[in-house]
This record gives sequence, structure tokens and C-alpha cells, in this order.
Amino acid sequence: MDEKPCAENSREIIECSNGKELAACEENSVMEPFVGMEFESEEAAKVSYDAYGTRFGFIMRVDAFRRSMRDGKVVWRRLVCNKEGFRKHRPRRSENRKPRAITREGCKAMIVVKKEKTGKWVVTRFVKEHNHPLVVAPTNNRRAVLLSQTPDDKDVKIRELTAELQRERKRSAAIQEQLDMVLKDMEEHSSFLSRNIDDIVRSMKEIESKRVVL
Repeated sequence: MDEKPCAENSREIIECSNGKELAACEENSVMEPFVGMEFESEEAAKVSYDAYGTRFGFIMRVDAFRRSMRDGKVVWRRLVCNKEGFRKHRPRRSENRKPRAITREGCKAMIVVKKEKTGKWVVTRFVKEHNHPLVVAPTNNRRAVLLSQTPDDKDVKIRELTAELQRERKRSAAIQEQLDMVLKDMEEHSSFLSRNIDDIVRSMKEIESKRVVL
């Protein structure tokens, strides 16, 4: 079934919580996920669910993933509500320290997307219901209200560690490149020495053969 085009005067810009913008119709701008829904990429699935959360009053969090055993690329991803799970209880360092706000409430809302052989990402699971009130705000104030919900410290730490991991991967790649160059030079030098040794051995054999003749 063909989708109806958006009327020019009913369009608006929806700013997602990841900073991206999505142009769409005012009422039908964000399609509710459903099993079998297809996306061109993992990033497109993230943007879509993030926009859906922004529209209906919750913040998306990128959760678990699985990699291909063949090439190590991500082929399965779970996107959840930021109130998914529960915060682990840890003893307070100080009695005078103010307890952190509760941001995890065991919410089960999520979508799971999987990369198919065609290259498209397909929704294989969708849980719509949330176990907490949704903060739906006017369009021009939606992002501010959603972001006023304090993110879990663990999420912040995960983002920091992810950035650090990316830096270390780049550093490792640079070191590997230098190591490959050194190994290549050693291999060429070894080949050069081997040829010289062969020449010396050949010359010695020629000298010995001449001595025998004499």
C-alpha cells in the first residue's frame, strides 16, 4: 500500500534525542514499529525508534547486540526504553551523600532488529507497553522535557568507555600498520641476505671445482 504524502502545511521538524532531525507529518510523522518492519541500516532503525520515543514520551537507549561469527560485524541489536532494567544496589560511600534519582524501573518496552541476508534490518520483536508514565510534551518543548529526565550514570559510563574503546582501536590499527611495515622490511632484508648467501655458496663451489681440476 502506498503511503500518503505529507501535506505541505502539516509538516514539522522533529528533533530526536540523538540530535538528528526527522521531517514528517504532524500526526503520522512517526510510524509505530511492528514485526517485519524493514530498515536500510541499523542506524536507520535507531533513528526511527528514537523518533518514536521522542514522539510518545520516552528516551531510547541502545542496548545489547550480537556480532557475526564470520566477519565480526553487528547483525542483531536491541533498542530499549531508558528505564529498562534496575540499577544495582551499591553501598553508599557517605551517609551525607544525596541518593541518586531512580531512573531504572524495569520497563520492558523494546524493539529487536536483525540484519537479513538481503542487507536490510528487520524488526523481529516489538514490546509496546511501558510500566511508567510517558512524558508527552508539545513539539517545540518535547526534547527539553525528555532530556530533563536524568540519564543513568551507567549509560554515561558506557558512552565514555565506548569512545575510549574507539580511540584504542585506532591506536591499535596504527601500531599494527607500523608493525606490518617493519615485518615487510625484515622479510625483504632476509630475502636479500639469502640471495647473497646463495651467491657466496655458488662462488665457493666454483672455486673448489677449479682447484680439483688443477
